[in-house]
Amino acid sequence: MFDNLRFYMQVVSTILVIIFVFMNFLGHWTADRFVQIIFFFGMVFAVFSAGIETEKKLKNRS
Repeated sequence: MFDNLRFYMQVVSTILVIIFVFMNFLGHWTADRFVQIIFFFGMVFAVFSAGIETEKKLKNRS
């Protein structure tokens, strides 16, 4: 139960961070260069974390 919840929370938060970063690139909000860099690396980290959780889920299924 909690593994599924953790997986879905990871995926949803990753999607939200990606949307937030691309909203910045499209100009819907502005931030300092430092904040933009922090959000970009946060997005990269979130994508890799979601990928690792997906890999764990697929290994457990097989």
